[in-house]
Amino acid sequence: MANEMTSTVPESVQCPVCFKDLKPAAINRHLDVCLLKIDTDSSPSTTDESEPPLKKSRISAGAAPPSPSVKPTASSSSMAATPSNAVFSLFQTNKGKVSVQNERGGLFSSKQPAGTAVNKGTKRNLPSEEEPGPAGTASQPSGSSGQTLKTAKDSSPRTLLTIDKPLADIMRPNTLEEYFGQSKVVGQQTLFRSLLESQEIPSIILWGPPGCGKTTLAHIIASTSKKKGTARFVPLSATSASTNDVREVIKQAQNELRLCKRKTILFIDEIHRFNKSQQDTFLPHVECGTVTLIGATTENPSFQVNAALLSRCRVLVLEKLSVEAMASILDRALATLGIRVLERDPANPKDQEQSDGHEPKIFIEQKALDSIAYLCDGDARVGLNSLQLAVQAQVNLARVNSLGQDGSQEILVKEEHIKEGLQRSHILYDKAGEEHYNCISAFHKSMRGSDENASLYWMGRMLEGGEDPLYVARRMVRFASEDVGMADPAALPQAVAAFQACHFIGMPECEVILAQCAVYLARAPKSVEIYMAYANVKACLRNHKGPLPPVPLHLRNAPTRLMKQLGYAKGYKYNPAFSGPVEQEYLPEELQGMDFFTFTPSDP
Repeated sequence: MANEMTSTVPESVQCPVCFKDLKPAAINRHLDVCLLKIDTDSSPSTTDESEPPLKKSRISAGAAPPSPSVKPTASSSSMAATPSNAVFSLFQTNKGKVSVQNERGGLFSSKQPAGTAVNKGTKRNLPSEEEPGPAGTASQPSGSSGQTLKTAKDSSPRTLLTIDKPLADIMRPNTLEEYFGQSKVVGQQTLFRSLLESQEIPSIILWGPPGCGKTTLAHIIASTSKKKGTARFVPLSATSASTNDVREVIKQAQNELRLCKRKTILFIDEIHRFNKSQQDTFLPHVECGTVTLIGATTENPSFQVNAALLSRCRVLVLEKLSVEAMASILDRALATLGIRVLERDPANPKDQEQSDGHEPKIFIEQKALDSIAYLCDGDARVGLNSLQLAVQAQVNLARVNSLGQDGSQEILVKEEHIKEGLQRSHILYDKAGEEHYNCISAFHKSMRGSDENASLYWMGRMLEGGEDPLYVARRMVRFASEDVGMADPAALPQAVAAFQACHFIGMPECEVILAQCAVYLARAPKSVEIYMAYANVKACLRNHKGPLPPVPLHLRNAPTRLMKQLGYAKGYKYNPAFSGPVEQEYLPEELQGMDFFTFTPSDP
């Protein structure tokens, strides 16, 4: 039957833009002309940016396509305004198989978007870059955060209890004006900002600690590109995506670039989760410009990102957010949620605004905000979610106690409420990452510089961050010989004793033992002559040309008669048998007179 799906090529196919019936051989040439005409005639005023494209492009599977003589409806005009989304599904591949829909569908495609249906009487969604990516990898629309933020602005503070998203996601900025704390990277007169404004974004790797704004910056790039229509944005996460997902996105990017002349920005979150062979998948496509790669990582890209891929990308280092930046982020959240900062006397009712009788007024102490800014350790995600948790707890408590029914209730979030939620400082420390080596290096150098306060600080930062106390103790045993050495020979027994004590009792009781040892080593006199002398011995052995000299015969043992006959131990002077110093050579003949305490590797 004509309406049923068949494996043969149909006599005519329908253009997804103007709905004309054409021969299969002429469809590609017609699409080029049709798309060019739409790009010339369309203007920004013809589309409604406030409505998501996914909803505007929804049509009924049972509706007949409009004839060219009929004036296009709002639905058809919205589809025409974004033709690349509709055409895009025509060229998706599915292992080389091509299926043809019936006339009601109006499209032929090789692969249907996730969640669509082609059964009779159902509606079908036209594909868009905001839909989930390949293999079900969900991608959040770049405008969803802005829509939730708008809802929060129009609602009361109690909206915090009903929103099913963390506050950090609700408050995600959509413009650079709302993006705080990274002025060195995206500030005025910076190279990256000028590239973003001109829509000439290169492939970049965003490297920074958690919560500093890596994903947010990628979404700002996506929002800007979508607004100007210069590129489509495809987000993936290396924690869930596979190599096949990446290849599918690259195929789509090739079709998009060839048909619609539109670039594809591929955002890979946690890119260090991909191994070296998986990262090689990007190389040729980043090289030729098929995709613009934006990778986000908390690990040092020098160690975690393929060197070949790293040479094709620009690394942007994002810093930990400062206290001032965190204060600006929190102030923006309070203004959005309608929460007021308490700066006047809470005991004086005249100083406070009265409730409207329906919703309580929510206030927060300035000290509480300062605590969040300091304790979150530069992580905006932790700071915003801690604020949300504290407010939710107090509002729920007021609801359970059934207070404020007279319309005068006021909820106050105090400093202790914030500290109760955070429990302790949110310390950035990764025992397997770069921060581990940074902190132990600072600890070692602080003891070497005899700064006991800095030594205690860096040791405490490691222990409070979850470091193994035995690791810290082992490092101090090494330090006792490397940096203290013969200046205080008792330092080594002190360090070994501290290691054994930590092994016996464990944390947290052993922390004071480690602190005592750290202060002892910091105050001890320093001498590196042993360390340097042995380093000179290693350099002498490595730089020696030819075979190493043999052990002198008089220094060898002679346990057998044959060895004695060969001259082993002949002429050796047994030192205890002499009352005074004994003159005897102990080095090979080539090295006699060598002083490793003054030797340098460049010496002949």
